[in-house]
Amino acid sequence: MAELTFVDDDGERVELDPDDATSLLEITGELEAATVSACPDCRSRVLAVVALADLLDAAPPHRRANELVALADDAPTLHLYVIDGSARCDHRSWRDPGHEEWLDAVSPAGPAPRRP
Repeated sequence: MAELTFVDDDGERVELDPDDATSLLEITGELEAATVSACPDCRSRVLAVVALADLLDAAPPHRRANELVALADDAPTLHLYVIDGSARCDHRSWRDPGHEEWLDAVSPAGPAPRRP
């Protein structure tokens, strides 16, 4: 699994390996400026697409930046969703409404049960 996966509401995704994820987080200040909601226990989060594009524009060059900007530009909603592939987290501390939105976007389609 990828270290970080960026997903839109249509299921389009950009997956980053550990090296790309580490360098992206370093040059963007952990994506904080674009984060609208985040799990306090891992790096999973909801990002504002416009803020992400601006953040990547202002950051030093990154080899995957164009893919991420394209994903943000083509996103059907105002948000992208980041999945922390290295964390074994159940997101129980993530209590704001962004968590439900994140779950809806990243959960596989079908009748799989969700946590209460």
